[in-house]
Parts: sequence; C-alpha cells; structure tokens
Amino acid sequence: MSAPLVVSIPHRLGREEAVRRLKTGLGRAAASIPVMQVEEESWSGDTLAFRVRALGQVATGQVHVGDDQVRVEVVLPWLLQRFAEMAQATIRKRGQLLLTKDGGK
Repeated sequence: MSAPLVVSIPHRLGREEAVRRLKTGLGRAAASIPVMQVEEESWSGDTLAFRVRALGQVATGQVHVGDDQVRVEVVLPWLLQRFAEMAQATIRKRGQLLLTKDGGK
C-alpha cells in the first residue's frame, strides 16, 4: 500500500462553517471532474470518509476539518499514482475556492 497523498488547506471560517461549505460544495466540485465519480461519502462529526472511482480505479480517503485548516488524505491505487501531483494541485485549488470568505456561495 502506498503512502497517502496529503493536502492541508488553511482557512479562517471556523470549523462549523468549513464543514457546512464542504458538505454543500464537495458534490459540485467532484461533478466538475468528468473522469471521477464519488461512490461513497460518509460524515462522522468533522470527518468525511469517501471513496471515488477514476479511470476504473478506486481511491479512498478522509477529510478532517479543523478550526483553521482542512486536511485531505487520499490513498491512490498504483495506477493512479502518476496523477498524484495533478490531484494534489486540484484538491488544493478547489478546497481554497470553497474555503475562502467569498467562496462556497
């Protein structure tokens, strides 16, 4: 098993508002990536566990929402690891858009 891809995204929204924005915005963000499909999404408190399918491969991960940052951890299967840098940049960019003061609207 490979090490997880980790992205930390700082925010100034507070935990409750960050969770609210992620709950409403993650589906829209995922839908905008045509090669990816969300298969499972389960919130437990401030943590989201998810499973996505991309290019016929399954990746799993968690989103941990803190008071001032969101930490995304994704375990990519071997065949998707070549896309790790692109995935990391996309997660960071879309996360920042959702978690800025004007984002998420």
